[in-house]
Amino acid sequence: MSPLSSLPPKTFISSFHCHSVTRLRRSVTARTMSSQSSQRVFQLRQDPLTGNSEWIVIEDNDQPGTSTDGLLATTSYLDMLNDSRRNIAYRLAIEKTITEPCHVLDIGAGTGLLSMMAVRAMRGDSKGMVTACESYLPMVKLMRKVMHKNGMTKNINLINKRSDELKVGSEDIASRADVLVSEILDSELLGEGLIPSLQHAHDMLLVDNPKTVPYRATTYCQLVESTFLCNLQDLRNNEAKTSDGVRLVPPGLESLFGIKSQQYSMHVDAIEKEIKLLSEPVKIFEFDFWKRPESNGELDVHIEAKTTGSVHAIISWWVLQLDSEGTIFYSTAPRWIDSNSEIGVRDWCDHWKQCVWFTPGTGVSISKGEKVHLHASHTCTNILYNLKKTQSLTHERTHFPLSTGDLHLTLPPERVAIYGDSIYRQSLFEATRKALQGKSYPQCLVIDDSLLLPLMALHISNRSRVLSLSPGLQENAARYFEAIADSNGFSKDRFEYFRDGKTNLAKAYPGKIDLLIGEPYYSGLENGLPWQNLRFWKDRTLLDSVLSEDAVVMPYKGVLRGCAMYLPDLWKSRCCLGSVEGFDHTLVNTTLGGCGDLPSGKDSPCLPFFIWQCGETKKLSKEFTVMEFDFSKPITGPCSGEVQIEFIKPGVCHGIALWMDWVMDEENSTVISTGPGMRFLTLSTLLERDQIV
Repeated sequence: MSPLSSLPPKTFISSFHCHSVTRLRRSVTARTMSSQSSQRVFQLRQDPLTGNSEWIVIEDNDQPGTSTDGLLATTSYLDMLNDSRRNIAYRLAIEKTITEPCHVLDIGAGTGLLSMMAVRAMRGDSKGMVTACESYLPMVKLMRKVMHKNGMTKNINLINKRSDELKVGSEDIASRADVLVSEILDSELLGEGLIPSLQHAHDMLLVDNPKTVPYRATTYCQLVESTFLCNLQDLRNNEAKTSDGVRLVPPGLESLFGIKSQQYSMHVDAIEKEIKLLSEPVKIFEFDFWKRPESNGELDVHIEAKTTGSVHAIISWWVLQLDSEGTIFYSTAPRWIDSNSEIGVRDWCDHWKQCVWFTPGTGVSISKGEKVHLHASHTCTNILYNLKKTQSLTHERTHFPLSTGDLHLTLPPERVAIYGDSIYRQSLFEATRKALQGKSYPQCLVIDDSLLLPLMALHISNRSRVLSLSPGLQENAARYFEAIADSNGFSKDRFEYFRDGKTNLAKAYPGKIDLLIGEPYYSGLENGLPWQNLRFWKDRTLLDSVLSEDAVVMPYKGVLRGCAMYLPDLWKSRCCLGSVEGFDHTLVNTTLGGCGDLPSGKDSPCLPFFIWQCGETKKLSKEFTVMEFDFSKPITGPCSGEVQIEFIKPGVCHGIALWMDWVMDEENSTVISTGPGMRFLTLSTLLERDQIV
């Protein structure tokens, strides 16, 4: 770290542009088709400013500068390749497992690192062969370049297919493979299709009793108490402490609303001081790669509490045994778990985290020495838990006295925590109350997916009528509001879900809307870049004709804010690659969105992160405003801004954290910030091309 004298007092960010359309880089491969000349993939992605889906075409022979550029820049491939502990463990295990020429199958080959390790382990012997399959065409194109750069093109047969599309005896794969190398693992272990991939491989692609790297994976869990984790799911009890009179989860209707029953990936080391360990780690499932796995499994275990508390969550992780002798391991365990058997130094990385399973409500109370019953099960893609007191071993069903049919509205844990936050709700309530002042029979239009604002508008003014577009939640939101109407004291005819789109809304309500509002919140964009919620401004512009002469728009203004940050862990995980275990990966840096040592004219991508989840962090500058967006007026054209940054601390600047502040009224009396202090909201991180000292 450099002394203060070497740190310039101000650093200039030139011309930060806000384009008219910003695209969400979350994509789903929908289908592929091939021709004699090339492979072609249609990929579906969503425009966050309109909510519309659009198709892009990925060609096998695409040239740089096409619309497919950037598809890999926001993925975790770069983070994975920067995980030296993972790379070393795989290299050692492959060298130990492959000791003579053989046929190796690599499933989900990525950049081809494991395939190239296998070729090297066979010392390039022509009697050996590697078959690598990779289904995602942009990655296939990149792997071809990496293989060529490392002189491996003749040694590896790369196939642009899923492994379950391969047929032995075809031009894809001549014979069954002797060795399987793979890394089709996610934070939960099973989410990327590990079990069905192994099942098909053992049935159709591998010899009997094959060698595999990894050899085995074992999952573990631990019971914990944490108010922070509890707040991520217990909306009913948290909103009972608020004073706004609105109930998103009315008594007796708990089944209407909540989070999905699944594991959520999270860096739990970041909240270690807010976690109380209630049990020792417990081994749950063991998956052997060298034999065909079962699709489903169950386990019942009694866990003894080592201290008194409330079980708010179950934290889980996995340990990978990469060799058959049990000498090479990789673990995703929290730092408080001793992992002396691992290879290499454990650095922060984002591609594999721990997982959290939330216990409903206020948790399960236990006393020291008491045993609780944990029922664990797994499907082909998930591991599930059910925890209850030992005295009750039957799987009880929670009784809800009011019938709600099959409706269950689910939101991400972070949104549930925001809706349970008394400060957030009070700010939103006061802003809505102020916006409704002086309006006798207000017609309110909620243009986002907010669940709070319709209820607050109906609660504050008993003469108000609310229209909601609910573009993401759609019919589920309509059914939800209908179900909770009586509990919140408003008649159902005061609320309408408008199903017919913005164009028809403008025809049906010309000049009739007195209040156009949003938080803004759009379901499905929770992990997007902060300014993607400027969709609110886009929609407000399209609906300008529905506003009355004295209509109020809330928020009144959006402000793009920023702060220079010290982010050593995030920087290291995203920095440009050189040699990865002896294989040149320099040509992947631009494609994968690396930072540091990029070619001239190339910049790192803006990435959405929870800053508190990014390892070690520190603010180096005062917070600053980059741009302001006036929602009281329609969009008139592109906008840009520039700012000088005043540093207040010495250090290395790895990037700029960017977020949106929402100014709710013209007087600036209520400002809702999504900045670094808000742990439940994502920020954008613009990593510098080079570190600034």
